[in-house]
Amino acid sequence: MTTIPYLSILVALPLIGAIIVLLLPKGNDKLIERFSIVWSLIPLALASYLWFWMFNPNLAKMQLEEVYPWITTLNVNYHVGVDGLSIPLIWLTTLLTTLSLYYSSRVVHERVREFFFMFLLLQVGMLGVFISLDFFLFYVFWELGLVPMYFLIAIWGHKEDRPLYSSIKFFLYTLAGSVFMLLAIIAMYINTSTANTPGTFDIIDLAARRPFANDFGFATLAFWAIFIAFAIKVPLFPFHTWLPDAHTAAPTAGSVILAGILLKLGTYGIVRVLIPIFPQVFQASAPLIAVLAAISIVYGALVAMAQTDFKRLIAYSSVNHMGYVILGIAAAVAFGSATLEDRSIALNGATLQMFNHGVITGALFFIVGMLYERTHTRELKQFGGLGAKIPVYGAILVVASFASLGLPGLAGFISEFLVFRGSFATMPVIATFAVIGVVFGAALLLWKVIQNVLLGAFNEKWAGLKDMETYEIVTLAPLLVLMVLIGIVPSVILNTLNTISVALLGTFVK
Repeated sequence: MTTIPYLSILVALPLIGAIIVLLLPKGNDKLIERFSIVWSLIPLALASYLWFWMFNPNLAKMQLEEVYPWITTLNVNYHVGVDGLSIPLIWLTTLLTTLSLYYSSRVVHERVREFFFMFLLLQVGMLGVFISLDFFLFYVFWELGLVPMYFLIAIWGHKEDRPLYSSIKFFLYTLAGSVFMLLAIIAMYINTSTANTPGTFDIIDLAARRPFANDFGFATLAFWAIFIAFAIKVPLFPFHTWLPDAHTAAPTAGSVILAGILLKLGTYGIVRVLIPIFPQVFQASAPLIAVLAAISIVYGALVAMAQTDFKRLIAYSSVNHMGYVILGIAAAVAFGSATLEDRSIALNGATLQMFNHGVITGALFFIVGMLYERTHTRELKQFGGLGAKIPVYGAILVVASFASLGLPGLAGFISEFLVFRGSFATMPVIATFAVIGVVFGAALLLWKVIQNVLLGAFNEKWAGLKDMETYEIVTLAPLLVLMVLIGIVPSVILNTLNTISVALLGTFVK
């Protein structure tokens, strides 16, 4: 255990900031905006310090742990910690939050106090999920993130896109999955209790005890109850239908956080919870999960190609890209004679794709929002020839699109390559089918996005369109740097991810 509660401080900072926002003088929106942006830099600086200075990537165990009794009668503890899986996502959460607040300070003009309060509160929930090592605490933070995102979509969403309907759909889908997860958590607690001692909610302890190890049928029920909750969040086909509506209606910053972080809560939960606690069930279920992932990859790309709304297209592309994550995870744990190296490659690709998707798709949603702020439309047919009119915007869109389609030298390539390299070792047939999605994914970005927006005949309607402003370039610059840096030197993150991947998958290799 660490002597300084770094992780508790990290989660408390945005909560304190949210409370201060409520106490700032009414009517002074600029003060609220500036305070929120500056305050969000503190968690970003702390997360950077923890990852780059305090964290040891060579240790395959939890670090910076804190354990305090909470509800002693139920054996609930405040247990937090980080490892190579969670620390990059924590850092990405703090980065995207700062960028989102900075961008929103220029475009959000209604109910500014409430907007920045909700955003900081949302950060509390996201960070809490990534550090929680007690299932009770995990569930509290998991549910906490629902409320602010619901209001962000419902109140600040685009009025023409049914924000109230979309927010309710998002809330009900996620809440329904949470009910299944809660039942499984209670079942595991009861299963690990005895006549003299209460059960446990501790995720590390549950992984050691393996609930329902002697009852494969009940273990399967518990596994799928939790998996459905995570699959809805990802979202994995066929649980994805809330995502396009929520993304289309959400304000730009809401879409960035939804795609960049909230979707990762599902895949993070699968790796953090299901692999160590239900390894046998996961192994048996891996083919079905891989099939669903392959369908998500191909279906997500095809449906994205059919969209005429720029933002909805990027939303469906997330179904495609998150499918790679699930495919890599399923391939890593599947039955077969694959080596630990092959399995680790698949899981490394999946976890790296989680990070890369947050960076790339977060940037794409910023880019869509910036064009919408100028034109007040997202219809792709309304554009054309903008590459010559707004060249800086066009160049940034091209880089982000190429990163998304997996061009070598940019971040998206290495994670997709690792996923397929590992998947072909354990489930070559499913991996072969899923590769088709790569082709469709490239087609939708080249044809539907770059060609429709930047190339072709110029629409004179946009003769007065202005190129990107300084604050927009500042917003996107860190994400562009990460796309190039990870594409050229992937070891900056892979070294952190690989240690925990090897440790997690050790039980699957005889």
